[in-house]
Amino acid sequence: MVALLLLCSLKETDCLNLYENVQHFAQLLGTLAKRDQLMPLHRTGVARVVEASARYAGDAERLSTQIRKIADIVREAHYWAKEQQKTVIDAGSVQQAIDHQIRRASRIRDQLQQEILRNTILIDTTGQKVGQINGLAVFLLGEYPFAHPSRITARLSLGEGKVIDIEREVDLGGPIHSKGVLILSNFLAAHYVTDQPLSLSASLVFEQSYAEIEGDSASVAELCALLSALAQLPIKQSFAVTGSVNQYGQIQAIGAVNDKIEGFFDICQARGLQGDQGVLIPTANVKHLMLRQDVVEAVTAGQFQIYAVETIDQCMEVLTGLDAGQRDDAGNFPEGTINHRIVTNLLDYAQKRHKFHEPPPTEKDEG
Repeated sequence: MVALLLLCSLKETDCLNLYENVQHFAQLLGTLAKRDQLMPLHRTGVARVVEASARYAGDAERLSTQIRKIADIVREAHYWAKEQQKTVIDAGSVQQAIDHQIRRASRIRDQLQQEILRNTILIDTTGQKVGQINGLAVFLLGEYPFAHPSRITARLSLGEGKVIDIEREVDLGGPIHSKGVLILSNFLAAHYVTDQPLSLSASLVFEQSYAEIEGDSASVAELCALLSALAQLPIKQSFAVTGSVNQYGQIQAIGAVNDKIEGFFDICQARGLQGDQGVLIPTANVKHLMLRQDVVEAVTAGQFQIYAVETIDQCMEVLTGLDAGQRDDAGNFPEGTINHRIVTNLLDYAQKRHKFHEPPPTEKDEG
């Protein structure tokens, strides 16, 4: 069952461990402030620094041990508190420090977002398209990570069962990315038509990508684009997808989930949130969510959606609005479902390929 996320809660044991860690962390902040002769931290300031530490750790259940980053935030927050003639470092001062750190490092991110908004980089956030989906790519500039959506497209033709990774063909795809693509053709053959040869030729590409692509976090998006082209079903462009998929169609965890969600959110927000936009993430990544406050508020208000998915069928149901379908006792998918359309078209490809390879009829010798 697909989970629509509003708030994330921890288990009781995890909360107790985290509470103890937060107490120790608060003591550490007090020591840092005293050593560097900074203003004392208000409890709201401590809470905001704790959130930033969890964000650095990329995990809602853990705190980062990168004390240098934390100390830099506290020192800059002291500056902003002093500028505003405060006597303590509160949450507002800490947020100012974080915002200014991001601003100093985000020039490339801002330029990429601007080109998307100017339609120089083609990204759709409305409408529906067959064989086209929004993936999410992460960049790391120094110590500043950011993400933005990337268009992934799939095209099909009659062939010998190969899924061509265009990035790999031109030496722009790393080995882990290539591994993710190779899994896709095996999934198609084993999940849909086990008694017929896979008789299509498919190509997958990251559009307007001019650098090396590495990692398998786009394999779910690539498979969804492939299934959309195969079933001739349009995908909602108001969604972006991240996640790794295995040969059984299960969705696996990926890294930088917060940056990826926020990268798509920023584009949707700049164009105007309509309530039907969102991101699909692996269920295994729910415990890693430490999102910006504006994203949390938009999700809570129903203006933006985050879906946690466990299988490729769940992804396709969200992206197309149709039932994926489960095999009955005879091994058949119900008519009208996504999987039934995929199987039907795969069998059609197999029949066309068989006819194509049939020898031409010969004339009888009547002499």
